[in-house]
Amino acid sequence: MNRIARAGIIAAAYIVLVFFFQFASFGPVQLRVAEALTLLPMVYPEAIGGIYVGVFLANILGGQGPWDVFGGSLVSLLAAYLTYRFRGRLLGYAAPILLNAFLVSLYLRYIFNVPSYWLLVLSIGLGQSIVILGLGLPLLRFVQKNQERFL
Repeated sequence: MNRIARAGIIAAAYIVLVFFFQFASFGPVQLRVAEALTLLPMVYPEAIGGIYVGVFLANILGGQGPWDVFGGSLVSLLAAYLTYRFRGRLLGYAAPILLNAFLVSLYLRYIFNVPSYWLLVLSIGLGQSIVILGLGLPLLRFVQKNQERFL
């Protein structure tokens, strides 16, 4: 499969998952199912761009404003790069969890008027951990095992 096409499919899948599970994708308490895709840069470098575009477009349509559109997509871009760069190592798995927990919480605190930054870090971090470890890891294992089918 063409790398650009794969990146586009990943971006589209991210957007579809965000809006199918919209009730849990936005807010100070999130369980954004689409974040399961954030481990794909370990297998496909083009997933970095796909994740970035997917988050950017989903956050535009999500309506939380420019901080979420630009801030959220840049955090995801950095996390996707680190996931690729440190693939197979703990930091690769932890990057989307930690960066979202600590950086996205910086601006969500003001968007949603949450009094405690640390409470928001815990909330976002827990949601990310559940999705990435509970859904992202099995997805990653499946893709790695069946990679020849997705070429």
